[in-house]
Amino acid sequence: MRLLVTGGAGYIGSVVTALLLDAGHDVTVLDDLSTGHQEAVPPAAAFVRGRVHEAIGDVLTPDFDGVLHFAAFIAAGESVQKPEKYWDNNAVGTLKLLDAMRAAGVRRLVFSSTANIYGDPDEVPIPETATVRPPNPYATSKLAADHALTGEAIGHGLSAVSLRYFNVVGALHREDGSMIGERHDPETHLIPIALQVAAGRREKLQLFGDDYDTPDGTNIRDYIHVADLGTAHLLALGTMDGPGHRIYNLGNGTGFSNRQVVDVVREVTGHPIPVEMAPRRPGDPAQLVASSDKAKRELGWRPQHVELATMVHDAWAFLRP
Repeated sequence: MRLLVTGGAGYIGSVVTALLLDAGHDVTVLDDLSTGHQEAVPPAAAFVRGRVHEAIGDVLTPDFDGVLHFAAFIAAGESVQKPEKYWDNNAVGTLKLLDAMRAAGVRRLVFSSTANIYGDPDEVPIPETATVRPPNPYATSKLAADHALTGEAIGHGLSAVSLRYFNVVGALHREDGSMIGERHDPETHLIPIALQVAAGRREKLQLFGDDYDTPDGTNIRDYIHVADLGTAHLLALGTMDGPGHRIYNLGNGTGFSNRQVVDVVREVTGHPIPVEMAPRRPGDPAQLVASSDKAKRELGWRPQHVELATMVHDAWAFLRP
């Protein structure tokens, strides 16, 4: 297929772009490089620098077969301070994309969503039917986009899949020996920050909260390797055979506490990783662990990198000096 990847210069978007190319698809990347890196875009992909809001109408033509939409701001903490930034980019940007898809007659869309929309869940593991309680403007903007996709599917025949990611980690090893990994600036995710400590780029790691109702008092999260996440996008594309909006959780179904994660990073890197405890962050739930049974059943998705040490090792191989 001929496919457009918005936000394809970012971490997950660039990994998915590489996998799409390896599968024989023709890929164009649209990214304004506000947070992405052009060198992360595989050379075989066409690249257009631009923002979805302004450029999508010129880039998306009727000869495209589908869109994979990753162009979003993802820093939940920043979204509390700058909600207008997240509403404009994540929600309004998605509406602009849907307008352009409707005008061009492009009817397939895979959307990058987030498990953050569940907030503090009633049950763990979390199914797709769980009550959503988005705890910040980032999550709310993603949920708004999901609602827009549902409306577009009902009103205009869109075939859409939303993939709700849990905690993504690791790096993609390519056949040419190159790697594509995580490079957020500023970095807000636990494992990359811990690895930055191991690499000598930070003095210590802060953990937020040790008084949660969990075995060791720290948050529990579900981690998924970025290569397994990317594979789910290709499988989702292959199941689009008519109008409708389907939603899938993507995680491994196993939870690791923050302290357990730090122990694995210490083991992989051989670095002591000094830790400083800090107060809880508002809106941080005690546990977020996925039920991905629906994705396994309907998409035929099977994660191949399920050991946390493997994920950390790949992320460390990409980051280390």
